[in-house]
Amino acid sequence: MASTRMHTLLPSLPEPRGQGLHLCSWDAGSDADAESWLRGCLDPDFQRWNTPLKLWTDLAGARESLRARAREAEEGRCSSFRITDGESGATLGHIGVNEINLTLKLARVGYWVLPEARGRGVATRALLLASRWAFAELGLHRLELAHAVGHHASCRVAERCGYAYEGTMRGAMFEAGRHDVFRDAHLHARLATDAEPEPPGMR
Repeated sequence: MASTRMHTLLPSLPEPRGQGLHLCSWDAGSDADAESWLRGCLDPDFQRWNTPLKLWTDLAGARESLRARAREAEEGRCSSFRITDGESGATLGHIGVNEINLTLKLARVGYWVLPEARGRGVATRALLLASRWAFAELGLHRLELAHAVGHHASCRVAERCGYAYEGTMRGAMFEAGRHDVFRDAHLHARLATDAEPEPPGMR
């Protein structure tokens, strides 16, 4: 099967590296990448806090989901990264800079971490890397992060990465597994002019 690489907005932009991580392209033609994407999306903890418009349940669907993200990247609407271990290259999760609006210099970030990689500060380190990349390489001014009320782990990640809590958005997200019921979400944001937090200690 031909490889379908998910590129960043401009091929010349460097992929973020540091803090023991490498944020690299997803490859829809790779069985390993498609399997990791599918595992992340079907993980019960992911589904508890996220309700995609369409949930893929097989490898063919996972590949189509990755291809759709690649098309969005080519159109300048998002940039999605596979979070990998900087030494082994093992897939640890996903982080995306989404809904990019270059006119307003605004985007929204989202991420998930595979179960076996949790508890090691992966989400925090990846969000710090992706934020630095978005400010420096895309020239963005504001990054927003929203999570369902009650998702305390995501709230802690946001705060550790300098995303200030700005309030509660009523009925801003789908309830788990529903497209006809809504729940409240916390809004966090970070500006390019905010001080960059200290990176967490490496384990």
